[in-house]
Amino acid sequence: MFEAIDTGSDPSDAPVSEVVRAGNLVWSVHISEDPENGDLVTGDIETQTRRTLGNLEIAIRAAGGTLADVVQVQVFLTERSDAPGMNKVYAEFFKEPYPVRATVVVKELLAEGLRIEILAHAVLGNRA
Repeated sequence: MFEAIDTGSDPSDAPVSEVVRAGNLVWSVHISEDPENGDLVTGDIETQTRRTLGNLEIAIRAAGGTLADVVQVQVFLTERSDAPGMNKVYAEFFKEPYPVRATVVVKELLAEGLRIEILAHAVLGNRA
């Protein structure tokens, strides 16, 4: 059994949980939504990545961990050319040893103007 974690952000209208925890395992998915009002943060890939990873950090903290507990990340981009900008911001949030990561270019994401979506898996307490 798992529990949905309340991050304090504006809840989605979709039938999804933003972050769930089962024991010391946490799964979380994020887009560039403003956590206070739920509005989509648009703009260049660096702006969207920074907001998306900021949302991930809020969620992992709400579950009792830190970004150092993240072991796997899946990044979905709508433009291959956005990878360098995403990587630049990603390195601001994660340090070596980096989580294992897959980056996939998709045709489109659900919200208009959305350029990135991130799914992450954390194991709480996994690093010293």
